[in-house]
Amino acid sequence: MPLSDDQISDSDSSRLSESTASSSDSEFSRQSFTSDSSSKPSSPASTSPPTVVTFDELMAAARNLSNLTLAHEIAVNENFCMKHVDLPQNSLEGRVKKIVHKAFWDLLESELNEDPPEYEHAIKLFEEIKEILLSFLTPGANRIRNQICEVLDTDLIRQQAEHNAVDVHGLASYVINTMGKLCAPIRDDDIKQLKATDDIVELLRQILHVLDLMKMDMVNYTIQNLRPHLQRNLVDYERTKFQEILEETPNALDLTTEWIKESIKDELSSVSCESSSPGADSGSKPKLSPTLVLNNGYLKLLQWDYQKTVPETLVTDEARLQELKEKLNQLKIIACVYLITNNILGATIVGLPDFPDKLKRISAALLEGMNTKTFNLKESLNGIGMQICIEVNRSLTERDFPTLNTEMQNNLVGQICSITQEENPISSLIDKRIQLYLKSLLTLPVPHKCMPSIPGGLSVIQTEIESIGSQYTNIVNFNKQVYGPFYANILRKLLFCEAPMGKVETEASTN
Repeated sequence: MPLSDDQISDSDSSRLSESTASSSDSEFSRQSFTSDSSSKPSSPASTSPPTVVTFDELMAAARNLSNLTLAHEIAVNENFCMKHVDLPQNSLEGRVKKIVHKAFWDLLESELNEDPPEYEHAIKLFEEIKEILLSFLTPGANRIRNQICEVLDTDLIRQQAEHNAVDVHGLASYVINTMGKLCAPIRDDDIKQLKATDDIVELLRQILHVLDLMKMDMVNYTIQNLRPHLQRNLVDYERTKFQEILEETPNALDLTTEWIKESIKDELSSVSCESSSPGADSGSKPKLSPTLVLNNGYLKLLQWDYQKTVPETLVTDEARLQELKEKLNQLKIIACVYLITNNILGATIVGLPDFPDKLKRISAALLEGMNTKTFNLKESLNGIGMQICIEVNRSLTERDFPTLNTEMQNNLVGQICSITQEENPISSLIDKRIQLYLKSLLTLPVPHKCMPSIPGGLSVIQTEIESIGSQYTNIVNFNKQVYGPFYANILRKLLFCEAPMGKVETEASTN
């Protein structure tokens, strides 16, 4: 997955990609949308779509998207690695694989047990092992390369087989020693187990298994070395790759356009409500800030129904955004529970040590899996309310204070269970404050030195929401860097009724 040689510098990106990463609305003036960015290679070109998109073009776009997604994942996910996955034994593929492999090893065993032994399948196996060992070597490792080719010389082994002089155990022992020199330290125990295996067929089977693991280690080593290079060039690489996708499939921004349209509708609705208030100038035409429109769209992603397809420009971060949304939903419930508990019990819990942390642990444990379809939120909230009552009563008893009466306990549990109701005032309040906090994060300059203050009612989840906010803004700011020029073309058309800059230049040159 090589990076494009014709990489694009950040200084050549359109002015929108610069301004979308800033916090000031003033930087999103109309002039930034009419600046001539079309001649720059990082700017999305607007070409006349072909009447028919061929299958080959679709497959080329799919390959580009696959490469883009993989490169993005390697660069932004420090824990990304390839893993050896065995097929489920009860699956059709798993059963077929088991049958085929068993047939091969049974045949190999029967051949080696013949008198004289038959070595045809063993020779093929050593030839495959030789190719795998050679694939681990760097270009300069000539000495060991020559040694492997000499010891595992297929022609020589065939000649030995004709005279019944093949030392299979000796060849296997050489292979194991060579694997020990080439493997990662994590495979040392596997090599020891190979050396302790006496049955030759089982030994060859395990050699192939460990070689498969070593191949995966090599892939992950390559990924680890590739990551810093990708991180340095990822903006240019992703933008270039997406431009290629757009040229092959001209409708590759349809969902992104709809996403921005929805954000514009939301902002217009908000402006209309403000203009209808007393003292507002009802005759003035609403002017929307592109920054506000884009940021509103990003905020909607934390309330997105991920059963639907996300905008094309956010496919590479879909899983991360969904995970943040799910974590945020849980934190919202915890903040609501704490606010209700604090309002009802008030002074009763003031002297209880570490009560907020205990409440978080109780809530988090009972809300585990709340984003699954089978999760019963109301039942879980009832359990949280009862556990809080038990914890508070236990602490009060230890201090010789009177415990909560039945009415207060029922009131607490009832109000916690009511969080699930639509238009619940506590839930609405917490949701608005979380949205306010996240919105304030998106207006910070890049990079920023400190986080904004946490709104009231969210102090119990401050650490967690700051962590989520940091991850969220990293995703958003990087997305703006990569796709800013593409968003610019869409916003020009939707907000200012202007043609995309690439198209304007094409038409001008034609005339």
